Amino acid sequence: MNKKLLAAFIFLSLFISMVSCKSSRLPVKNLTITTAEGKTFTVKAEIAKTEAERNHGFMERKTIPAGTGMLFVFDKDQILSFWMKNTPHPLSIAYLDSKGKIRNIYDMTPFSLTPIVSTVSVRYALEVPQGWFKENNINVGDVVSW
Repeated sequence: MNKKLLAAFIFLSLFISMVSCKSSRLPVKNLTITTAEGKTFTVKAEIAKTEAERNHGFMERKTIPAGTGMLFVFDKDQILSFWMKNTPHPLSIAYLDSKGKIRNIYDMTPFSLTPIVSTVSVRYALEVPQGWFKENNINVGDVVSW
């Protein structure tokens, strides 16, 4: 292989790598959670809107810092079901109705294929590091806004 062809191959490989990394980044929004006691907490959440983004979620992420999460956005209210396939970091999930009210909170086990299903039709799911909701006394009935 001549030097020009090798240089072109390396450049093309680096370019494809940079483009694929950049395109996998999700937009981030600050979410505010207001508890029944009137306390507020902020979560810096990645927003997963497309089917591909929602399907991938936090897969392969080994660390997820406290105070961060991922908000899964759906087009309509529905019973939602999530699992932890290929997800090594323990998570908690809150299912939210169309007004942002937390309807369910569950802890999820890394790599588990067991479905975690909402008990009512909801529009959103918010995943955070496991225990974060409990540590901040965030409960069913509290409200998430953005």
